[in-house]
Amino acid sequence: MNDAPFCTISGMLKALGEPTRLRIYAFLSGCCCPVAIDEESGEVRPVEGRTVGEVCCHLTGSERITSTISEHLKELRLAGLIVTEKRGRQTLCAANPVALQQLSAFFQEREQEQKNVCNC
Repeated sequence: MNDAPFCTISGMLKALGEPTRLRIYAFLSGCCCPVAIDEESGEVRPVEGRTVGEVCCHLTGSERITSTISEHLKELRLAGLIVTEKRGRQTLCAANPVALQQLSAFFQEREQEQKNVCNC
C-alpha cells in the first residue's frame, strides 16, 4: 500500500488543524489568484496574490507583519497548501489549487466509501 498520498493529506490536515492557519488558508482560498505552473520544472507560482501584509492586516487589523503570521505562512507553504513568491520587497501568497483538489478528492473518496459500505 502506498502511504504517500496519505502522508501528503495528513500534513495538510495537520497544518489546517491550527485555527489561525485555517483562517489564513480560508482567506487565501477565497481570493481569485491565478497560478502559473512552469511546465519544465513543475514549479507552481502565483501570477497575482495577496501580500503577506494584506494577510496580516486581514487577520490582525494591523499592517505590521508579526513573526507569528510569518510562521503560520511558512507552515502552510511547507504543507503545500499555499505558494509564495518574492517580488521586490513584497512576498505574494496564494492558495495552491492542487492542494485544494487533493483535499477535495480525499474527502469525496471517503464519502463514496461510506455510501458503498453503509448503503446510505
